[in-house]
Amino acid sequence: MSSCSEITDSVKKYYGKTLQKSNDLQTTACNRQALCMPKHVQESLKLIHDEVVSKYYGCGLVVPEHLEGMKVLDLGSGSGRDCYALAKLVGESGFVTGIDMTDEQIEVSKKYIEYHRNVFKYQQPNTKFVTGFIENLKEVGIQDDSIDIVVSNCVINLCKDKKRIFEEAYRVLKYGGELYFSDMYTDRQQPKEVRTDEVLWGKFCLGGALHWKTLYELANDIGFEVPQLVTCRMIEILKPELKKAVGNAKYASVVFRLFKIPKDAKREISQVVYKGSVTGCEKELKLDQHTTFRKGIPVAVSGSTFAILQNSRFRDDFLFEKPLTSATPHEVMKVNPFEILEKAES
Repeated sequence: MSSCSEITDSVKKYYGKTLQKSNDLQTTACNRQALCMPKHVQESLKLIHDEVVSKYYGCGLVVPEHLEGMKVLDLGSGSGRDCYALAKLVGESGFVTGIDMTDEQIEVSKKYIEYHRNVFKYQQPNTKFVTGFIENLKEVGIQDDSIDIVVSNCVINLCKDKKRIFEEAYRVLKYGGELYFSDMYTDRQQPKEVRTDEVLWGKFCLGGALHWKTLYELANDIGFEVPQLVTCRMIEILKPELKKAVGNAKYASVVFRLFKIPKDAKREISQVVYKGSVTGCEKELKLDQHTTFRKGIPVAVSGSTFAILQNSRFRDDFLFEKPLTSATPHEVMKVNPFEILEKAES
């Protein structure tokens, strides 16, 4: 069994010293490309320096919509690949900060700040990288209510104190801001022997996976809106020794979005019309698994979705029409990713 500090040290050593390139990863759970990326996102990735890409250990680029001019914080930024891609997407008026605990990864990311400024043709760099722990953003100077979007790419599962991470994300987000992140989840509470195994934590990203229901509990306790499931995929465990270690547990990689909305925000069933104004989503904008807005088509939304759209960066992308009294739109509620995946397979 390993202690909290031993697991943290093991993860830091694995991602900082053991891994030398993305092909060294011991599992495919965190080694895949984002599917169906819009053209403008694909183009931004082509501009990233080769060394930054080769040192990338994430599980596909996590890209929320409507990034222009946004201040973005990447939790567990690694070599900086995602940060540089996002830096192109936010534009010269936006800014991206990456935080990572591994000195070796931060060294790589910092090396290419000026390179990407030149490639993007910006007058000033719009990226910054800091060494620190994502559980303590205040220690590295991230101020309250200062960030528009927090992103994270399969990193939260590597940390022990997940509640603290969500609390810190909530603290630094502006009202109307969003935590948009990919992470590993399991269909059950994991036994102690799995949760304290440093190999299952670091190399295979399994030991620290949250039970999916726990995310909803944490979000509610901290003050986020109900988590909205964007995409999910099952993680297939092929190694016999891993299957034996985790028993009958199932694992999935899931993208959730959590909004920080004022408690006194107006919440009423209403009708909205998407303008088609978000880059890369000109025909339709998908908010979550159950909510897709097509350009020009009126859609009835619940009070919680109305509050999100009215108070977030999406406000100017919608027309808000009169409140409705007879509509019964889909409510944002708990969604079991494993049920979604089972239905998809049947």
